Amino acid sequence: MGRRGKKKGRPVSGWVVLDKPVGMGSTEAVSKIKWLYQAEKAGHAGTLDPLASGMLPIALGEATKTVPYVQDGAKVYRFTVAWGEERSTDDLEGPVTKSSDLRPSEAQVKALLPKYIGVIMQTPPQFSAIKIAGERAYDLAREGETVDIPAREIEVGRLEVVEHNADGSVFEIECGKGTYVRSLARDMGRDLGCFGHISHLRRIEVEPFTPEDFVTIAELEAARFGAGKEDGDEAGEDADIPVDFAAIDALLVDTVVALDCLPQVQVSDDAAARIRLGNPVIIRGRDAPVEAEEACATARGRLVAIGAIEQGMFKPKRVFVG
Repeated sequence: MGRRGKKKGRPVSGWVVLDKPVGMGSTEAVSKIKWLYQAEKAGHAGTLDPLASGMLPIALGEATKTVPYVQDGAKVYRFTVAWGEERSTDDLEGPVTKSSDLRPSEAQVKALLPKYIGVIMQTPPQFSAIKIAGERAYDLAREGETVDIPAREIEVGRLEVVEHNADGSVFEIECGKGTYVRSLARDMGRDLGCFGHISHLRRIEVEPFTPEDFVTIAELEAARFGAGKEDGDEAGEDADIPVDFAAIDALLVDTVVALDCLPQVQVSDDAAARIRLGNPVIIRGRDAPVEAEEACATARGRLVAIGAIEQGMFKPKRVFVG
């Protein structure tokens, strides 16, 4: 019987709330962060296009179990719509497909906004990660195919004009999972009769994280290698890389923060040990919930498990290594 392979990397856990730069893809960013931390595993919560910048929450280790909760959180974007041109990708990357000499006034733009607030139907861009018959829409689009992507329901909580001039408008939007800001620019341009596309896009919040949690690649590299030092060769020539991870680990956001949306109950060390073995425990405390479809248990501020509370009993569904 063959031996199970040894895991590569450190069992480090937590969230890196990366301020992703323009030009870097989300998958590339995850690989970079995983290498910097020498982590066993990593994943991100919500793709950002290479031409977009801003908040890309990256989960390491046990935090990857909480990715769905962050993906479901509200997002806030600041973006600029350039009026007068529609493009194949709905941003600067694609060629112009439609154009107009018309330019909307600020009053016209503001008058349109109520149409895009609330629960609305939206058709994703042709160049998107939506799967059509098992293939990504952007792969089909690159092959020259025009695919029929069905509209889907999204929710926009807030949409405001921040700045306006003759050539473009700057907006800020708070929206739910699955919203394509590029589609919003395309549709507003069509409604205004002047066409439009995204010329600048930055994600500034992903609930529950805030801009105060931001960290840059440069800050992570400085913490990992020391100011002024080279970052070595990611391909593997890392014999001279320092082995002290204390400084870079200090930049992690604790895993439990991702579960701010859930009721949290504190348990003793003994109860935590029982929970981690898959056993239910009685929840004690005057303010402890009696019933909850989903909640998380913590001990000494550290995440122990996600589970349900039934008749005052916490029943673990997913446990976390302490």
